[in-house]
Amino acid sequence: MNLFKPPAAARAAKTLDRALFSRTLPTVAASVRENKLISKYRMELGKTREVLLVEKFDPIAADPDEALAAQGKKCLILRPDLKISAPEAWSPVLQEATKIGDLKIVPFDVTIDYKLWSYVDVMRSIIPEELQDEIPASFNTAGHVAHLNMRERYQPYKHVIGQVILDKNPVIRTVINKTDDVGTQNEFRTFSYEVLAGPDDMLVEVSEAGCVFNFDYSKVYWNSKLSGEHERICAMFTPGEVVADVMAGIGPFAAPAGKKGVFVWANDKNPESYKYLTDIVKRNKVTEFVKPFNEDGHDFIKRAADLVLEASQRGDCAALKPVKVSRSVPPGERPEPVRVPVPPTISHYVMNLPASALEFLHNFKGLYHGREMLFTPHTDTKLPLIHAHCFAVKADDATPLDDICQRIYSEIGVQLKPGSAEVEGEVAIHEVRDVAPAKRMFCASFRLPPEVAFSPRA
Repeated sequence: MNLFKPPAAARAAKTLDRALFSRTLPTVAASVRENKLISKYRMELGKTREVLLVEKFDPIAADPDEALAAQGKKCLILRPDLKISAPEAWSPVLQEATKIGDLKIVPFDVTIDYKLWSYVDVMRSIIPEELQDEIPASFNTAGHVAHLNMRERYQPYKHVIGQVILDKNPVIRTVINKTDDVGTQNEFRTFSYEVLAGPDDMLVEVSEAGCVFNFDYSKVYWNSKLSGEHERICAMFTPGEVVADVMAGIGPFAAPAGKKGVFVWANDKNPESYKYLTDIVKRNKVTEFVKPFNEDGHDFIKRAADLVLEASQRGDCAALKPVKVSRSVPPGERPEPVRVPVPPTISHYVMNLPASALEFLHNFKGLYHGREMLFTPHTDTKLPLIHAHCFAVKADDATPLDDICQRIYSEIGVQLKPGSAEVEGEVAIHEVRDVAPAKRMFCASFRLPPEVAFSPRA
């Protein structure tokens, strides 16, 4: 028996009527002689699949006999296809339990209401059958906000969809639908939106990689689906290194890196991102390692290299508070703060602006012109690794890789081939995620070639 048979009146509804999803179902229950037997028979009848098992439904209920219910007696609700008149169809466990008087099979009416219906079951009841091949079921989240990018054909049902998402996801309080393309109509990767359900409250809090991010989701860029990429890139950083995060946003790379003792010069052109980044750096107590900037990324690439060298020459460092000791320890014997010096060079550049990051690469020409003595073979220091995110066509052959290599060549004038970031003349191209049926996000990582780094500055 289908417990969630679509109510006919719900089909193609533009507003949600939860009452349509409530029905009373005649079934049977096992009245339990003593409540202490409930756990035993719930387990045993669960194994025989005779207990009514439905997600979010509790099969233990008050006994349908009012006198027994007044005594606190309980029953186990069983499947509707079990018949009192056909005990021969019961499992041996149920037959034996009734024979010895532990259980008594009685009629029972169970109410299946809206709260027991899954999101998909509700939407299949509402959305016309010809549209059920791709019912909107996935969405980005930022704190309490669910963010959809709904296709045109589902627009007539968008408010119903938003309300059901709100009902079926307890942590969600606001559901929005994007009304333009991120990155194509706004250089800060923010977007216009409409509220489908809940209040227009975009001030959110997100926890990721041991850091807390508080921000206005309508004014800055955030994508929770990139948490794995944030972690992957941060794992490449070594404590004490310097990272230049050219398009830092509100700090999903910078704050976790700062937590592990990595210096980060974190920049974003969006004044709102800079504002929240500055606050996030303070809230997460990484001010000793993370320095926020609000500049154009084109200018910041060379300026970051110059600023880091100047900081190192000044003797700048991060002062780490020593481990707390007992007050009884004399002041002269207490440990001094640990000082971590800023190195003279940048080890990594992160450029997470996939719509255009590759177009910034020409700014690396002359990055360390006249400063060859800072790097190998004069020291053990290598030129920085560049991590540039980008979009390319989704394909199983070499088409996207060749395309990315060609776009890098057009910017820096050096031909790289797919391979390892640590091998001269090669670039590691990592598949990050699919963003559309024919579009994929990649990350191209390569060691800055010396003929680029040491060339004259334009």
